[in-house]
Amino acid sequence: MTQQGVRWSADQVLSLAPDAASRKAGSKLGAAGPWSEAGSSGEGTVWGLCKGSGSKPYQTVVDVADASGPAYKCSCPSRKFPCKHALGLLLLWAGGDGAVPARQPPEWAGEWLEGRRKRSAEKHAAAAASPSGSGDPEAARLRAERRAARITAGATELEQRLVDLLRGGLAGAEQAGYGLWEETAARMVDAQASGLAARVRELGAIPSSGPGWPVRLLEDCALLHLLDQGWLRRERLPDDLAATVRSRVGLPTSAGGPPLRDSWLVLAQYDTADARLTTRRIWLYGAASGRTALLLSYGAAGRAPELALPMGLALDAEVSAYPGAGQPRAALGEQFAPPAPAAIRPPGVTPAEAVARYGEALRDDPWLDSVPVTLDRVVPAPDGDSWQLADADGNTALPLTSTARSRPGLWRLVSVSGGAPVKVFGECGHRGFTPLTAWPESAGEAVSLC
Repeated sequence: MTQQGVRWSADQVLSLAPDAASRKAGSKLGAAGPWSEAGSSGEGTVWGLCKGSGSKPYQTVVDVADASGPAYKCSCPSRKFPCKHALGLLLLWAGGDGAVPARQPPEWAGEWLEGRRKRSAEKHAAAAASPSGSGDPEAARLRAERRAARITAGATELEQRLVDLLRGGLAGAEQAGYGLWEETAARMVDAQASGLAARVRELGAIPSSGPGWPVRLLEDCALLHLLDQGWLRRERLPDDLAATVRSRVGLPTSAGGPPLRDSWLVLAQYDTADARLTTRRIWLYGAASGRTALLLSYGAAGRAPELALPMGLALDAEVSAYPGAGQPRAALGEQFAPPAPAAIRPPGVTPAEAVARYGEALRDDPWLDSVPVTLDRVVPAPDGDSWQLADADGNTALPLTSTARSRPGLWRLVSVSGGAPVKVFGECGHRGFTPLTAWPESAGEAVSLC
């Protein structure tokens, strides 16, 4: 990565974009026209001056060689990270056509890089020197007990509301409107059960959502009832399932598993947002361990999370698992080198095996929406008004989710395939399959479908 001849691809650069608007604006700045004094160093720093609407050009610098991930600095007023100027500069650098020659950094870029790496070293030193654990274990225990009591009271109240709903009939849910659900969700927030609150809001969106909504509402009510009962009887559950229940109701957990060092391929990265929060999901695959891990990071509404890793690159790092049977979530620990190109591809399964894998995962976590799966030798094909991924060597197929059908990535997948089998990584669940990354059957780079 730090060598001058090693470049990222345009797809890897654009996978860092915080949103579609930034991706589009950054692409327009990926040509030499608006840039001056662009350069890069053997230490992995890229810089340049980008002409904007003002009299002074924007000073943009990117550190692509830091082990903790790319870092950005731009004098523009944007609150997005990376901003469109940083994306444009990286695209210019990724082109490898001499527009970003090797040279010594200017003073403003060198000062930022030196200061950033000094702060990073101080942060690591402070973390190593600080003692672990709570300063007052007894106070922490009492706080946990008080919160558990509030959640229990909330879960008991929610059970009664579900009983009232079913006793009155599901048709009443359509007539009551969303206000009743929002009030119930607010009660769960007061009980410090954010997971229950989120599921109640999902229930409120189901009535009048289209044909078959009563069936979907009953199914989700049953899952919510199961979660309530799991919390109220958590002492009787196996440890792993009890940990899953605690996480599902909204109790914070920390990664307690032993650190696993591997060469982690960044399979996919995408954001989901609501009125309160932006959630970023980053999927990793360990080349030696064969494990698939999920990194979650969060940003305030309208702002992208800070953690961003370029899709298709691999990083030498440690990850630690969160508690719970079969949970893919992990925390990113120490990184020993910056992300670098790699020829790693995860092994694939058939559509039938993918469905079986999801069914097995439900035994450990009945509230699981999907599991990470790589499909091998599948062909995207229309299926009436929908699309599916058909097994090129068999008679099975997986329908695509409505989310996948609405994304531009569907047509990118069709283009990558061209009617030939491809390898596809995505999420497989009861709603179907959502493709996130594809590889052509012959040698070729990963293509983001997010």
